Amino acid sequence: MTTVETKISCYHCGNDCADESLVVEDKNFCCNGCKTVYEILQENNLCTYYDLNQNAGVSLKAKNFNGKFDYLKEPSIQTQLLDFQSDTINKVTFHIPAIHCSSCVWLLENFNKILEGVTSARLNFLKKDLSVSYNPTKVSLLEIVELLATLGYEPAINLQSTENQPTKNKVQRRLILQIGVVGFCMGNIMLFSFPDYFKLDLSNVVDATYQKFFLYLNFVLSLPVFFFGASDYLKGAWISMRENLKNSASVLSVDIPIALGISALFIRSSYETFVNHSSGYWDSLAGLVFFLLAGKWVQQVTYNYLSFERNYKSYFPLAVKVIVPHSRGRGVRATGDVYKNIAELQKNDIIEIHHQELIPADAILISGRGLIDYSFVTGESEPVEKEIGDLIYAGGRQLGDNIELAVQKTVSQSYLTELWNNDAFKKEKRIPTTELANAFSKYFTFVTIAIAVFTGIYWQLYQPDLVWTTVTAVLMVACPCALTLSMPFTMNTTMGIFGKNKFYVKNQGVIQLLTEVDEIVFDKTGTLTENKKGEIHYEGEALTIQELEMIWQISEQSLHPMSQMIAQSIRQQTEKRIDKAKITYFNEVKGMGIEGIIDNNFIRIGSRDFIETFRDGSESGQVLVEINHLYKGFFTLKPNYRKNWQSVLLKLRNTFKLSLLSGDNNSEKSTLKPFFELNRLKFNQKPQDKLNFIKYEQEVGNHVLMIGDGLNDAGALRQSNVGIALSEDIQAFSPACDAILDASKFAQLTDFMQFSKIALNIVKASFMLSLVYNFIGLGWAVSGKLSPVMAAIFMPLSSLSVVLFAVGLTYVFAKLKKLI
Repeated sequence: MTTVETKISCYHCGNDCADESLVVEDKNFCCNGCKTVYEILQENNLCTYYDLNQNAGVSLKAKNFNGKFDYLKEPSIQTQLLDFQSDTINKVTFHIPAIHCSSCVWLLENFNKILEGVTSARLNFLKKDLSVSYNPTKVSLLEIVELLATLGYEPAINLQSTENQPTKNKVQRRLILQIGVVGFCMGNIMLFSFPDYFKLDLSNVVDATYQKFFLYLNFVLSLPVFFFGASDYLKGAWISMRENLKNSASVLSVDIPIALGISALFIRSSYETFVNHSSGYWDSLAGLVFFLLAGKWVQQVTYNYLSFERNYKSYFPLAVKVIVPHSRGRGVRATGDVYKNIAELQKNDIIEIHHQELIPADAILISGRGLIDYSFVTGESEPVEKEIGDLIYAGGRQLGDNIELAVQKTVSQSYLTELWNNDAFKKEKRIPTTELANAFSKYFTFVTIAIAVFTGIYWQLYQPDLVWTTVTAVLMVACPCALTLSMPFTMNTTMGIFGKNKFYVKNQGVIQLLTEVDEIVFDKTGTLTENKKGEIHYEGEALTIQELEMIWQISEQSLHPMSQMIAQSIRQQTEKRIDKAKITYFNEVKGMGIEGIIDNNFIRIGSRDFIETFRDGSESGQVLVEINHLYKGFFTLKPNYRKNWQSVLLKLRNTFKLSLLSGDNNSEKSTLKPFFELNRLKFNQKPQDKLNFIKYEQEVGNHVLMIGDGLNDAGALRQSNVGIALSEDIQAFSPACDAILDASKFAQLTDFMQFSKIALNIVKASFMLSLVYNFIGLGWAVSGKLSPVMAAIFMPLSSLSVVLFAVGLTYVFAKLKKLI
């Protein structure tokens, strides 16, 4: 008979429940944390949370804060976090990475119903920011944060939280205001121009009077269009000409031909209105400026909810516990230890670091045993053991019990922050789209002026009364608005297509930079391999089913990631299950191992130093097993490479030079050797080594794309021509970069590289189409037959058709490439 195992899912988070699952009203829960959240929601009549999305919650195993947020009691820390503070109302904004669905939105928007004293809660879903208003006399900031964490929505409170308080984007606000004003004026100018559009009979004195009034009203409406809406283009053109006259610049800005066209429209229309008493080109002027501003807005709008400029401050905690000596006598401490913002730490401050906390500054270990995980900082996957007197660098995570450290350097002077003092972080990367536009405008401006001059000379010789009309018409038509719109709309469409495929680029210039890349540099840990995942392998004496069951039971009691992976691996291997035996003793020595007694069998699992009977030759990273004081063997973790990683490298190798820079050891060298040249396969690389390698490659003429995931890659990502941060959670910490690629889409990397080139070719095709329109328009302008009505139709039509051509063609190729 075959026994079929039925898996029970947690009602809150959907994870598998253990055999002794917790049950409340026929609902199963995997842990006390999930059960507690359900009870809180039930008590406050908020169980609609589960109706919106099944298993909507976040797993809450190990939600024991142990004073983790006690620093929020400090008034000085609170002041740095609060957006507004008074006796009766405080306001604070939290970034909450765990928000993922409509249930999250509903619950957090109703947070004030759960906790008395919270007056309102408003959520920005895209940015994952929660704005909370509360009465400090009824509830504290600490209580709010702890309840959010209990519900599974722990705020990300770090050093950068206090430095980047939300501020209004004044530049974007001004642009939106310009679009609104110009749009209003454009609509009304076109409305008042209807008599001219339809050639209405104005022989009636009253109608003629109104038409004359509308002419002057159009002039009034055009003033904010010209002086406010077009001010940035006029100012940009003036600055460019001034710098060229001073010989401090040699490139003419694309704003010059745009400003010439706008100025010609305004001057010519003023002449027509006040001298000839005709309608002029006010509608063309307003339409041109409106489309230019719309294109500028499209160019600015990007993935604002993502952060492409993160540094170590996003990774470090906000505050740390500082032990205050009662006197200079050694070992004597005060009862009132304080919390300090880590930016205020000074040399010789004694700080206490708990299990799984980060070390914020370079410090010497003075108490306890250190087991430091530097994987995110150096790329080395194995924890490093530290003894009293050893120096511990900032950025490591303590995996063992509590330790005390004496700070040796301030945060700003630590080893980790030295990387951010590199010149690579101080210089701005070039924006190729601007260079392309400026290169074009250099020739376009001179050609336009030349045509206008020759047109003026020709009509001066043959029909002098057409000189003014034709010259201004040439300058009006030759405005490169269609051309300048094709770039932002094509690139923004490409960004949107990439975004749908979970590839988020910082700005439009990054897409063009991708087309110039000829070398790609990979990190290994977390980039080619999956982060904190792998296959468990056992080597040693064969284990019986009963022994495997006992190891599984003991491992499952620990929250350590390696213990959990061992437990999961054994559970998948054993098809038959026996009854769980009772654990009569269990102990976990953090950073060392675990031990327990099951049916009078003594089980120990852990490191070399933990297992008394370990054999010589065991290596770091091995988890040794001892049963009844007899050594059995060891488990090892072999990294899981990302899906289709081999095919990705094989495709890229045909077009690009490939290099690998890893902070890890060379244990995977044989696996990676077929895909990289030996002199481009480098291990044990420090962050500075990676940056120097890329700098050298650039000096010899290569355009380098760097793909990494950790702080150790930050310098290389910044120095490279394009830096892509690979992330398994795009809202979680990733270093400063030009683009963020969701790890699940790593296999599509070649598609993104190819489509970037297609997008640039579409822009060039759009340029050609806009030039065709310019030649047609110039023909009318030079001949002196460009009427106001014809200009009002032709100029917007040319802009719209170029935009539709660019956007439509982009979508067509995206469909062919199966990106949409």
